[in-house]
Amino acid sequence: MFVLNNENTKFPIKVWLESETELEENCLEQAYHLSQLPFLHKWVCLMPDTHAGKGMPIGGVIALKDVVIPNAVGVDIGCGMDFIPTNIRAEDIREVQTGNGTLVQSIIGNIMRTIPLNTERYKMPQVSETLDQAKKEMDKYEKNQELIPLIDDGYFQTGSLGGGNHFIELQEDQDGYLCIMLHSGSRHLGKAICDYFHQKARVLNRTWYSEVNDEFCLAFLPVSSEEGMQYINWMNLALDYAFENRAHMLEKTCDIVKQQIEKHLGHAVVFGDEINCHHNYASFERHYGADVWVHRKGATRVRSGEKAVIPGAMGSYSYVVEGEGNRESFCTSSHGAGRSYSRTGAMEAFSVEKVMVDLKEQGIVLGKRKKNDVPEECRFAYKDIENVMRQQADLVMPVRRLRTVGVVKG
Repeated sequence: MFVLNNENTKFPIKVWLESETELEENCLEQAYHLSQLPFLHKWVCLMPDTHAGKGMPIGGVIALKDVVIPNAVGVDIGCGMDFIPTNIRAEDIREVQTGNGTLVQSIIGNIMRTIPLNTERYKMPQVSETLDQAKKEMDKYEKNQELIPLIDDGYFQTGSLGGGNHFIELQEDQDGYLCIMLHSGSRHLGKAICDYFHQKARVLNRTWYSEVNDEFCLAFLPVSSEEGMQYINWMNLALDYAFENRAHMLEKTCDIVKQQIEKHLGHAVVFGDEINCHHNYASFERHYGADVWVHRKGATRVRSGEKAVIPGAMGSYSYVVEGEGNRESFCTSSHGAGRSYSRTGAMEAFSVEKVMVDLKEQGIVLGKRKKNDVPEECRFAYKDIENVMRQQADLVMPVRRLRTVGVVKG
């Protein structure tokens, strides 16, 4: 970790990398903007997977006094990870043949037929305790009429994956056991909330003659304001929805794995403890003697002893970790490997054939409707997860190392 503290900073920037040369120019510029915020508490943190985002870098962490910034949470509010281990040996499902290919292929195929991917949605409304509760507490949301239709719409997306870097993976841990990991968030709900409140904040900031430059895309809302409280209510709804969305998908995936393995192997499947954690959110916490709103954008909370999930890219390694409770990072770690190529850059640099050959050579089963954009999420487009883990050794301790066996992508 090194610290930037120069003529461009009002507050220091702590970076969990070896040197400034590892930071892309746009990411560094965004970090400088954050360091000028008048309500910043202590310093800006950049995790080792950091790269430029909208307004605030992905892999960025800030603690703010009395305000929230929608773009410092991001458009996929509550995006995060869900993970569960099993008692089944991964090698046992690789070679067993079914009527639909190997057992891995059969499981992947069943997941794709059961869970909507990318922009797909369920034809019938799904069960959602989160949305049911929102309807009972409509007084918290009714002043934002433009967003109300999202609640009914959300029933058709509960338990759906989405696209981009979201995935469902079958994985093998370091002891050879099969595990399930998935990455998803609040679907359209989170994006609509972020965009809506960012625009509200922009208008209000102009009215207040805010010193935060509108071009930085860091418009803020005081938590004491009506709009600030409205954003927090909607953000928390999106967080609960994202948590439930992952839990529903994991339950469906576990049912498929259990049914397929018991049918073709005759083994009783036992699942271990689930880890369901966010990495895009703002949380009211106490740090260095102050009550602050910690914004984690593409960053995972890891208090001392707390379990979390840090994925790599498909075809590389992922990790279950235990937090070291590092106060300097506001008890935070990376949320993944972090991109080294933009999606467009990856499509230009790597061919579909190169990616498909790489996956085949590793024996990885890919479940994806269309393969033409597969380079966007290939392992070559991401930073080396092993290097990321080395650079945050003071933030987390790895407790489980996992490698892709099969993966479903939107």
